[in-house]
Amino acid sequence: MRITMDPVAGNEELPSRSDVVVIGGGIIGVSTALFLAERGVSVTLCEKGIIGAEQSGRNWGWCRTMGRDAAEIPLTVESLRLWRRMNEITGLETGFRQRGTLYLLDGEKALASYEGWMDHARAHALSARFIEGSEITDLLPGLAKPWKRALYTPTDGTAEPFKAAPAMARAAQKKGAVILQHCAVRGIETEAGAISGVVTERGAIRCGAVVLAGGAWSRLFAGNMGLKFPTLPVINTVMRTAPDESLPDLAVGGPDFAFRRRLDGGYSVAIRNDNLAPLTLDSFRLFFDFLPTALKSMHEYRLGLTPYFFEDWKRAKHWKNDEITPFELMRTLDPKPVKRDLKNAWANTVKAYPGFAKLKPVQSWAGLIDATPDAVPVISEVPKRPNFYIASGFSGHGFGTGPGAGHLMADIVTGATPIVDPAPFRLDRFRG
Repeated sequence: MRITMDPVAGNEELPSRSDVVVIGGGIIGVSTALFLAERGVSVTLCEKGIIGAEQSGRNWGWCRTMGRDAAEIPLTVESLRLWRRMNEITGLETGFRQRGTLYLLDGEKALASYEGWMDHARAHALSARFIEGSEITDLLPGLAKPWKRALYTPTDGTAEPFKAAPAMARAAQKKGAVILQHCAVRGIETEAGAISGVVTERGAIRCGAVVLAGGAWSRLFAGNMGLKFPTLPVINTVMRTAPDESLPDLAVGGPDFAFRRRLDGGYSVAIRNDNLAPLTLDSFRLFFDFLPTALKSMHEYRLGLTPYFFEDWKRAKHWKNDEITPFELMRTLDPKPVKRDLKNAWANTVKAYPGFAKLKPVQSWAGLIDATPDAVPVISEVPKRPNFYIASGFSGHGFGTGPGAGHLMADIVTGATPIVDPAPFRLDRFRG
């Protein structure tokens, strides 16, 4: 089922020139455009569909520092700082609330993995801490069984995916950015080896720099340029419930379920640690790139043959700037919810927290995550491609890290002091 995003009244007129063109209107793209526009940079954002309608509007809505990869922690810290101000920055409701996040830990293995992570948390002065016994039941009264330990970060928050990216896009417009919807970028133009513009389905825009923030489409766009950008898709299924004010007001993850309170009083519910990785031709092309991660995290993913395989098989991989592209043929990636995941997510949640049995699921949807081999994003200039940048591959972490990532990308493009060290996010960490 397609989700409904808050509307954005995009600009109608195609500018003849812009300092920077951002490709992709998900949260990374709109955040980049916002922070560029704040600095007086003329920026045009081109979105093939509507703002935020793919994974940026379909994710869990968590804005967390807890449990992040060590390389991402500084970025998540800065992102959370920006999330806390995002309603003020945009002048609109993004749904951000500091609700806290909590992971219920089942067994010594889970505990040990987060004990190791706590070393990183302490180094960055995060508020994460282990809790047990009555501390858990105070936060989650009504659990079906006692849990020995939980990891709790009270300063984390959640926001509303259907509101956040549109709010940032509208704020960027107010600061001078041009937001074009239903306007796919077909390719890049260069002069003397340097970027001179982009070609869209509606005409050309001259520019001096391009940021590719196309999410699950970025690998395809980069491939047409002769660039290897290693990502594979992962399908994540989510449902929402009718409102209920009697259940916990925080984001909770268990071994096999996750839920969080929504702004409307209902809950978003999903499966945890059981993601569907649809088989594609790239599954074979990138086999050795992803093999180390697959061996380490195979318990969190399962391969499956889905309609996406045949869609990908038929999709053109190369085209010219005067040809219709795959981006125009599919304006919005709208994968079907995985029935198995819906069933298990609900059953596991009700089993762990029986109070959910009285709630009624009212909608379900799925989104396509773009995952890199190390599950850390690329926020980087592209070596040997002057003034071409990539901000993609967020591996399911893009919503929570979106503000910081957009700020960092704007820093890199403008040569400003970066908000965090960009080294962990460089594209050239992947070889080949």
